[in-house]
Amino acid sequence: MKYFLTLLVAFSLFACKDNKQQEPFGKKTESTTTEEETTSNYTSSEKIGEEIFNGKGNCFSCHKPDQKVIGPSIAEIAKIYADENGDMTAFLKGKADPIVDPSQYAVMKTNFYITKHFTDEEMQGVVDYVMSFKPE
Repeated sequence: MKYFLTLLVAFSLFACKDNKQQEPFGKKTESTTTEEETTSNYTSSEKIGEEIFNGKGNCFSCHKPDQKVIGPSIAEIAKIYADENGDMTAFLKGKADPIVDPSQYAVMKTNFYITKHFTDEEMQGVVDYVMSFKPE
């Protein structure tokens, strides 16, 4: 019985052990850049927009900063909206025609259920975040 209990305790300790491998002393492989440092150049509105864009807005699944995935890149969107003096808020609320990539409108239109329910602060944040990628 003692053998069984000892085995059970040993097994429990082994099973709960963190499987992370320890690095040699002084060697660090993880990035030391924090999210705060990455977004420190953003205004408070842009930070809110980034959070919405990458979170509940689910925008990141189709839009990347510098490359077209499903939808156009964030930089392309910002450039076209700036050049055309477009109203991104109206578009995201489903009240304006697409000006960036009309061929993808049907895909984007399915997300209007989400974007129509953004608060004014969230909507402005997303617009400010996207426009922060506008080339100068």
